[in-house]
Amino acid sequence: MNRLLFAGTGSGCGKTTVTCAFLSACKGRGLSAASFKCGPDYIDTLFHREITGRCAHNLDPYFCGPEALREQFLKGRGRDVSVIEGVMGYYDGIGATDEASAYTVARVTETPVVLVVNGRSIGNSAGAIIKGFCDWRRDSGIRGVIFNHVSQRRYEALKAIAAQAGVQAFGFLPYDAAVSIESRRLGLVPPTEVEKMREKILRLGAVAAQTLDVEALLALSKTAPPITATKARTSDNAPPIAAAGERAARENAPCQEPSAAARPKKKLRLAVARDEAFCFHYAENLECLEFLGAEIAYFSPMHDRGLPDGIGGLYLGGGWPERHAEQLAANAGMLAAIRSAVESGLPTLAESGGFLLLQETLDGFPMAGALPGCGFQTDALQRFGYAELTARVDNLLCAAGQKIRARSFHYMDSDNPGDAFTAHKAGAALTYRCGHATDTLYAGFPQFYFPGNPEVARRFVRKAEGYAG
Repeated sequence: MNRLLFAGTGSGCGKTTVTCAFLSACKGRGLSAASFKCGPDYIDTLFHREITGRCAHNLDPYFCGPEALREQFLKGRGRDVSVIEGVMGYYDGIGATDEASAYTVARVTETPVVLVVNGRSIGNSAGAIIKGFCDWRRDSGIRGVIFNHVSQRRYEALKAIAAQAGVQAFGFLPYDAAVSIESRRLGLVPPTEVEKMREKILRLGAVAAQTLDVEALLALSKTAPPITATKARTSDNAPPIAAAGERAARENAPCQEPSAAARPKKKLRLAVARDEAFCFHYAENLECLEFLGAEIAYFSPMHDRGLPDGIGGLYLGGGWPERHAEQLAANAGMLAAIRSAVESGLPTLAESGGFLLLQETLDGFPMAGALPGCGFQTDALQRFGYAELTARVDNLLCAAGQKIRARSFHYMDSDNPGDAFTAHKAGAALTYRCGHATDTLYAGFPQFYFPGNPEVARRFVRKAEGYAG
């Protein structure tokens, strides 16, 4: 697998722009590319997919141990190049460590790294930044640098500074308002809301073809060693990946094709919400459900009048229902159908935005009312980050006392967030109660990644099979 990882000095330095520019330039050359995102981000993968036309996947060391992570990465086999976009700063992981960072992903996958540096308002100090990132870990894997937001003239000076730091410069991207994408509180505005998205992609690729050394980057990608799912990779100067992640890699590899005995006796249909309000889904989660024998039936809580026919389960993922609360509230037929389905015992998994849809109101607008409580806006991230959930009761996803890894990323809150689980925040001495759960329901702000929690997917599918009869 030819491969590269574009890492950053921190959030906002231009990782997504550089990744998308390179992917677009590759597409312009007629090359096929697989793309990945470090960590739990939903939105950046949507931009990758918009360019490549293929599903982009997440590589998250918190949820998956090394073998499972490599197994996910091997989905890029058969492409001309596999491109990984980093997360936050290269070494930024859980708490004040580099655990579950982009650096972890680079080590586990043995991928050459190109550092993205925002060159705006910086000069000779760029050398110290580059040198510091290269030397902070002996096995940093950093093989080059790309400067963002600089002119050709300024790049020539920065290129020489990079050489003094012992690193090759692979080009630059100038600031171009025509391809800039605005952000909002949960990250970039998704591509479905970006005006003239296709034109922006084409322009970005054309600029990259002129200002990035695409040939040299492709040559660097070919220096990566062969990779297999079981190949071990260790480092003597960095903390190991969490033992729980190692255990998950051994005991719970990514959802595999189930045995004949484990498959549903007939085709199972699962209703999955997908529209402008509900667009946060891990591609891997849906793939796991399909591996387990489910047929995905997409529907729109905003536009459709009822749930799909013949379903055995309901999956309401995250998104921005608060931005579309009025339109969701106006679709009374859909809200009534969802409430009736949940109350009748339809196995339902509702995460974050999906949880808000099930409550009585959202910012004062009526919602499905399948659960007591009201959702509302706040001015700060709520219970942000990775967490390990311990079940306090037997429920749809697990038995009492069992643990599930999850993540939360939301500004919304509820006056009734639930208490079916105790959450232990990763890297911090913080616990809190969360989630509503019964034998047929999970609803809460924490969101799950099925390759790291395959038994969650299996239990959900088994319950839905039983409901479908």
